[in-house]
Amino acid sequence: MIAIVDYDAGNLKSVEKALVSLGKDPVITRDPAVILGAEKVILPGVGSFGDAMENLHKFGLVDTLREVAKRKIPLLGICLGMQLLFERSDESDGVPGLGILAGEVLRIPAKEGLKIPHMGWNSLDIRPEAKLFQGIDNGAFVYFVHSYYLKAEKEETVAASTEYSVHIHASVEEGNVFGCQFHPEKSSSVGLAILKNFAEL
Repeated sequence: MIAIVDYDAGNLKSVEKALVSLGKDPVITRDPAVILGAEKVILPGVGSFGDAMENLHKFGLVDTLREVAKRKIPLLGICLGMQLLFERSDESDGVPGLGILAGEVLRIPAKEGLKIPHMGWNSLDIRPEAKLFQGIDNGAFVYFVHSYYLKAEKEETVAASTEYSVHIHASVEEGNVFGCQFHPEKSSSVGLAILKNFAEL
């Protein structure tokens, strides 16, 4: 069973629908016992970093998610969900993230001719041994919607990157913890292949 964490931060249904289309059995839940009993856990998210952390605290899920990581249950953060796995964000100064991975989230710098938020399809520079991207060609396109980007502390955790005004760490993996800044559930066949790879780890 794959648990999709519900903390009132959006895009749950599209993730659920994508997994169901792959023949998987996702459950949308905020019950810590269900989350800790799952084979895989997905933390989706859209919205602001500060509000999301507030909701995770409100629903008692901060310790639950740290425990998921500690127990080596595969955990995938999507978009804001990935950013929350890290230590801090420019978006909500002074609000600590989950701190499961080392790094920070920064505002995408303004650049002439580029709109922020970054919305649209970008190609990925994929690390060959990255587990989430097995069977996916380097340069594959995925769909992004974000104004802030990840700068991971450890280069070796970066599974894929892209360029948009700045060098963006678009996907990470460290042990059992994975993250995608883009939306695999909105990234057509490439996104479904990524979710399939995660579901079958």
